Amino acid sequence: MNRTTAVRRSPFFYVGDKYKLVPQLKENFPRNIKRFIEPFCGGGSVFLNINADSYILNDIDKNMVALHEFLYSYSGKESSFWAKIRKNIESYGLSATYMGRDVPQKLKKDFVKTYFAHYNKTAYCKMKADYNKKPADLVLLYLLLIYGFNRMLRFNAKGQFNLPVGNVDFNTNVQKAITDYFKYVLEKQLSFFNLDFEVFLEKVKPGQKDFVYIDPPYLITFSEYNKIWNEESEMRLIKVLDELNAKNVRFAVSNVLWHRERYNSTFDKWARKYTIVRMKSNYISFNDNTEKNTYEVLVRNYKEV
Repeated sequence: MNRTTAVRRSPFFYVGDKYKLVPQLKENFPRNIKRFIEPFCGGGSVFLNINADSYILNDIDKNMVALHEFLYSYSGKESSFWAKIRKNIESYGLSATYMGRDVPQKLKKDFVKTYFAHYNKTAYCKMKADYNKKPADLVLLYLLLIYGFNRMLRFNAKGQFNLPVGNVDFNTNVQKAITDYFKYVLEKQLSFFNLDFEVFLEKVKPGQKDFVYIDPPYLITFSEYNKIWNEESEMRLIKVLDELNAKNVRFAVSNVLWHRERYNSTFDKWARKYTIVRMKSNYISFNDNTEKNTYEVLVRNYKEV
């Protein structure tokens, strides 16, 4: 894919993912990449749009990694994947407009903005209960993500999936994203890890021909995924980045300097010794999915792109 073609969408549809920022990111990424190394790959919107010889991908969320490995395993065996998806959608009675399983017109009139949620709620709750009894069923976990509120992965303290139903549907956009994913990874060399970012980078040992892209949880924002990140994590990340720079390893890191009234002074002061690029932000949170007054940046340690 060259820098002017359409952006591939992650089949996980993360709220706040880098899908809308991919064109800006690619303008700032190196052209020649041996290994594309991503310590916080999330839904994969970035690696799905970057050319490299191989992809070394990591995330601290074991369920996200499991879902990536699950989809990757079906590349080249798509018919089997779609058969399982269809079987479960029909079994639970979920809507799926890509299959022609639409919501009745009366429900659309009665609940103009929330008809998918009303239609799928009972089936979704049954599917969630079944998954929590059998958490190894990744087909169900993927469907829970697709039909869930804001398409997130959220578990309670007991390890049970606890996201409510969303006003969403298994539509042609989902079908296309999955199809594009299968096509893209079919001839790609992908390796997945579920490690702390520092342990991961020490394990894979990036070299000068590699490129490390880092999109960590943001210290000053309120996303569900940022709860595990703190000032100590930020300092540890900064230390690791400086170590990569000392080894002449190319990196770029996304972060937020300002969000509402909050300021990330630690990252801002550190970033000034590198190249800072202002990004048009699309940061939104689990609790409030409107754009906010956010100063999002990409910091890179190389000049040539």
